[in-house]
Amino acid sequence: MVARCEAIGKYVLPVFRSLIAEELVRTHRLTQVEAAKRLGTTQAAISQYLSSKRAHKSTEQFIDMLPKIKAMAKETATRLANDEISAGEVALDVCKLCSVLCRGEQKQTTDDFSI
Repeated sequence: MVARCEAIGKYVLPVFRSLIAEELVRTHRLTQVEAAKRLGTTQAAISQYLSSKRAHKSTEQFIDMLPKIKAMAKETATRLANDEISAGEVALDVCKLCSVLCRGEQKQTTDDFSI
């Protein structure tokens, strides 16, 4: 059995980062290079997030959690765009997201994250 945070790190974190990248580029009008700097990744990763080549294939497995993930990603992207947090501090938002998902989805098991 996989620990919940491990499952979230493996399956939810990439989607969370992808949603943040989309918000930074589409809503906040950052370039892919600037979005990559703020998120602490590469321009190539941002490009893959935006073209759905990275992080989108397992979203159907946690569709019920997606609204919470999207809301948190939007908030994190806004804070990044406004220079309120650094790329390193995004990890704290991941921990908050994990906590929110664990509290709100008590009936969901880590087995639901398996591919």
